[in-house]
Amino acid sequence: MRLLLVEDDELLGDAVKTGLTQFGYIVDWLKDGEAARSVIKSESFELIILDLGLPKLSGMRLLQAIRHDQNTTPVILLTARDSIQDRIAGLDNGADDYISKPFDLNELSARIRALVRRSQGRADTVLQYGNVTLDPAAHSVKIDEELINVPRREFALLQKLLENNGHVLSRDQLMQSIYSWDEDVDSNALEVHIHNLRKKLNAHYIRTIRGVGYMAEKKETL
Repeated sequence: MRLLLVEDDELLGDAVKTGLTQFGYIVDWLKDGEAARSVIKSESFELIILDLGLPKLSGMRLLQAIRHDQNTTPVILLTARDSIQDRIAGLDNGADDYISKPFDLNELSARIRALVRRSQGRADTVLQYGNVTLDPAAHSVKIDEELINVPRREFALLQKLLENNGHVLSRDQLMQSIYSWDEDVDSNALEVHIHNLRKKLNAHYIRTIRGVGYMAEKKETL
């Protein structure tokens, strides 16, 4: 799951990015509102974590611009504990949730999962695809109740494919879902991950659409 963190505080930003990465998220981090607005116009994220006190363009102004552009990506605001008016204004301007500083990363992760689940129209966090059960909260994959060891990248890739089953995802879309901007990536990394998933999970349902990308075959329910 790819997230955008917009936070100008170096210590907090680094801690959030590091912690969420350890939870299995792909996190891109920007430190000012103008840079974030430009990126949000050209790239897609499952969720945005937004601080209000940003340089160049405030978090509130950025939030207003996101919603003005008809962008419905879920947004969590990072707010000071005593900033009730900021929370109200943020929710009124289109934020989906907020969390007060200081906060626990486990709580932030739970809020992320809940918002993304709702944005995808799912009632349950757990993804069920045939005999495959993928649990984002536990970061686990099971086949017929047997726990399968799936590393972080392949977990994120499998989650992206299952959430979008029946839809072809381009190579760029999939790469963006498993790697952040600041990582060096081998040219065949995606193909290696797909191969590993097919081998570990006997995943014949992951189809190669030549010249386009990959897809998980359509299932009626997840």
